[in-house]
Amino acid sequence: MTTGVGSVSGASLVVWAVVNAVCGLQAIAFATRPATPRVQRILGLVIAALAVPATWAFVVFVGEGAGWLSLAGPLCFDAFVCLMLVVDYAPGVEWRRPPRRPIQVPYLTLFFGSIVLMGLPMFDQSRALWLVTAACAAALLVAMGYAMRRGVG
Repeated sequence: MTTGVGSVSGASLVVWAVVNAVCGLQAIAFATRPATPRVQRILGLVIAALAVPATWAFVVFVGEGAGWLSLAGPLCFDAFVCLMLVVDYAPGVEWRRPPRRPIQVPYLTLFFGSIVLMGLPMFDQSRALWLVTAACAAALLVAMGYAMRRGVG
């Protein structure tokens, strides 16, 4: 374990930036959903664009022979983005109200799974950077709770 960023690889830093951006953007989306639901749609597309750097990091990890944990986060995130684009941006797919479990369960599993899997490797690489991710994830959960209390979670 290190405390700084000096020994963290470039691909790991990219994944770290992606997971924190996802948490931050989604926290903003949840916090603004009660007043301005259109913000969610725009931020969702920004989140989808983060699949590009996540995929780059995945390719780098494969080339470096990285372990499964380094590979799992970006791969899970890419799968989430594919599902998100289909169910959130294809016309006529409503799965939140009423809840459609065959969509909801994989959607939420991939979303939260990608956050955990992208954030977890940093725990051993840089505790300071991991703590930033933990704080961003906590902010996401607080914002999600806020939106749910307002009936728009």
